[in-house]
Amino acid sequence: MIEERNEQILWRHLSSLPYFRAMVRAIEDRFYQGLELPRPILDLGSGDGHFTSVTFSQPLDVGVDPWWGPLLESKKYHVYRLLIQGDGGRLPFPSQAFSSVISNSVLEHIPHVDEVVKEISRILRPGGKFVFCVPNHRFPESVLGKQVLSRLGFSAWADGYSRFFNRISRHYHCDSAEVWGQRLSSAGFVIEKSWDYFSSKALHKMEIGHALGLPALFWKKIAGRWILLPQKWNLWFAYLIARESFSSPYSPDGVYSFYITRKVD
Repeated sequence: MIEERNEQILWRHLSSLPYFRAMVRAIEDRFYQGLELPRPILDLGSGDGHFTSVTFSQPLDVGVDPWWGPLLESKKYHVYRLLIQGDGGRLPFPSQAFSSVISNSVLEHIPHVDEVVKEISRILRPGGKFVFCVPNHRFPESVLGKQVLSRLGFSAWADGYSRFFNRISRHYHCDSAEVWGQRLSSAGFVIEKSWDYFSSKALHKMEIGHALGLPALFWKKIAGRWILLPQKWNLWFAYLIARESFSSPYSPDGVYSFYITRKVD
């Protein structure tokens, strides 16, 4: 039963996203299954709503994003009871308005992340949950281009490639567990559970996918969807690429980290 459910999770991401996005989003979807999130729930950085549409069986209470384009796109999924355009550092809600906040691969894109974490603490009720995932400190060092160039002895080029890849990924923060622990503690959170996932090998597959993803981008622009033919026969190769990392998501050298935290009472 669990194996069948996991297969369904992987296929529903592969059928609607390029494989290099689907392989990591499917793992995160898997982590959310069975996770108890008291309502009302805020999704910080809700984006185009796709992740919520395939991960949660019921609409979430509020989605917040700073960009109008993704917010307008997310309306078609009907997965938020309320959508608001806003900055995570200045949320338009009263204190203690929510019981849970989720933020899926968002915080790394926010320059003023410390302000955002403190603002999340403000709008959470005592004992409320803050669940999020982010790339960690291993990500910049583990990208394939950096590793290849380093082995060839081109250290300056390797560092430059790492900076380039993180820049196009819009990463402002790729922090270790120690850094996140201090940041969360100063905002009034305790970490209940955390783990690393998505190995460096999986990252290399994802990195190559970025370079091969132009056809998917073309169809997204022209037809409004990433995958033109979402049948299994058309996605079998993508499935083979993604299956290994999805089957063994936890990794001691994982380049992403998942955190389940609680606001101190």
